[in-house]
Amino acid sequence: MARDVIYLDNNATTAVAPEVFEAMVPYLTEVYFNPSSMYDAARAAADAVARARRAVADFLGIGSTEQVLWTSCATESNNTAILGVARANPSRRHIVTTAVEHPAVLEVCKDLQRSGYEVTFLPVNSDGMLDVRDFIRALRKDTLLVTVMHANNETGVIFPVDELARLTKETDPAILFHTDATQSAGKLPLNLKGSLRHVDLLSFSGHKLHAPKGVGVLFVRRGTPMKPLLIGGHQQGGRRAGTENVPYIVGMARACTLAAERRSDEERVRALRDRLENGLMERIPSLEVNGRNAPRLPNTTNVAVHYIEGEGMLFQLSAEGICASSGSACTSGSLEPSHVLKAMNVPFTAVHGSVRFSLSRYNTGDDVDRVLEVFPRIVANLRRLSPYWDSERNRPTGRA
Repeated sequence: MARDVIYLDNNATTAVAPEVFEAMVPYLTEVYFNPSSMYDAARAAADAVARARRAVADFLGIGSTEQVLWTSCATESNNTAILGVARANPSRRHIVTTAVEHPAVLEVCKDLQRSGYEVTFLPVNSDGMLDVRDFIRALRKDTLLVTVMHANNETGVIFPVDELARLTKETDPAILFHTDATQSAGKLPLNLKGSLRHVDLLSFSGHKLHAPKGVGVLFVRRGTPMKPLLIGGHQQGGRRAGTENVPYIVGMARACTLAAERRSDEERVRALRDRLENGLMERIPSLEVNGRNAPRLPNTTNVAVHYIEGEGMLFQLSAEGICASSGSACTSGSLEPSHVLKAMNVPFTAVHGSVRFSLSRYNTGDDVDRVLEVFPRIVANLRRLSPYWDSERNRPTGRA
């Protein structure tokens, strides 16, 4: 990465931590063996996978390592959780989820809906939060699964997954509860023996917490009925076929350990985020923070800039060496407004003009200062071209 690039798109992916890369190297060069092979030389690879599973189990606050399933990414973890549970429990045909899930959950639920399942897509309010009363009313006798994300990838809004999982089990212990923790892993504590003890399945990926792309985790609580998505091999007790990706698994484990060791970084990142957010609100009129009144991840701010297009802002930010995004990296090629912002009823004057800045422990105060210098100028320049903005008075024209 060029030294002059300011990277503020960490909810899309993160830089691999130097400590993670260092831990991976021996398993890319010297210990390259298949961990399932029977000869002595392969034992080091198998032992590395076992140690990594122990490290991730500790990261999740669980005692049993057999509940950790390696996958290729969070998308595979989410697909395995939802489809695997559906295949293992054919008598129940109702799923509860939210309107603001990542496409790796939302599209799977829609696909099941097309095949005959009933799916309840819970709405959110203007702050991006669920109404717990709506959630309770959605649970039915034939509900198979609840799948609710821990934190939203676009706005950073945190859902009360601990409370929702508890309410689910109090309603019917047979209803399974899955959460996509891709954005919260490494940013919030995940204690599956403590506050998240009612969660049956939990997904996350390595590349959102400074491990490489291509490795993910699915936590499957002991006793959870689930059929494998990938079959054809004996690996991982037959629950996920395919040779384990040893170096990436080692990298994932090291990243989890680092995240736990560097928990204090969260407050520094939050302070940088708040400084950026408050600075933009002071400098740019008709700017709002999506989800500002809800609990949010410490690293994320999603700003709605009225009367201009997000694509223009991102293009000019990129020209200044600043990397940001308009939402999910998985749907960035779409011209449709964000389904998350639409569900939040963000006004039409801003739904196309929202930009997400997401920080990491590698960002600095200088990065924030640069954005505060550049972004207000970009907004002002683009608003000069907008028929809905009075540049002389620096306010809306009132035509919108």
